[in-house]
Amino acid sequence: MRARAQVVIRDTQLALARDALADLAASVPGLPTRVRLARKVEWLGERVQDLMRELLRLQWLPAQSLQADVREKAVLYVGSYLTQDAGQAADGALMAQQAVEQAGGRFLHHAGGDDGADDVAALEAGLVAADLVICQTGCVSHDAYWRVHDHCKRTGKQCVLVDQPQAMHFVRKEALLA
Repeated sequence: MRARAQVVIRDTQLALARDALADLAASVPGLPTRVRLARKVEWLGERVQDLMRELLRLQWLPAQSLQADVREKAVLYVGSYLTQDAGQAADGALMAQQAVEQAGGRFLHHAGGDDGADDVAALEAGLVAADLVICQTGCVSHDAYWRVHDHCKRTGKQCVLVDQPQAMHFVRKEALLA
């Protein structure tokens, strides 16, 4: 009889706790979604930290790891010569062209736009002919970016992705001649 009474008391307390939890969940609309989003934010925060550590590690690599010997090699620059403001030449592209040509390399250029099948064929031909690819990611179409990325990944070709023209500081005559 006592055991049965303890079971009834326990079941009653459990039912009351479930009702209280349901009332609490009903009083906060979207609670399951918020909990799920909080977990995702925590995961994304950890991912950002991992990426920042990787970025710092790559920034501290010796300069020789980013240098390329371009003597008698073809360097394809994918991106526009002009910045967002029409008429202003992008220093990065011009500096890359001058450095490659001074180092004895052959400078190839592709605008990286969406101008149809001829443009895609020209980009593919440039990628095949190049020994090194520099892609200014902010100035090319999504299609051109993914073509460059995929080609370099498939072929193992050295590819430098540059977000802004100012980031072309690594292209120096001394570095290219090394």
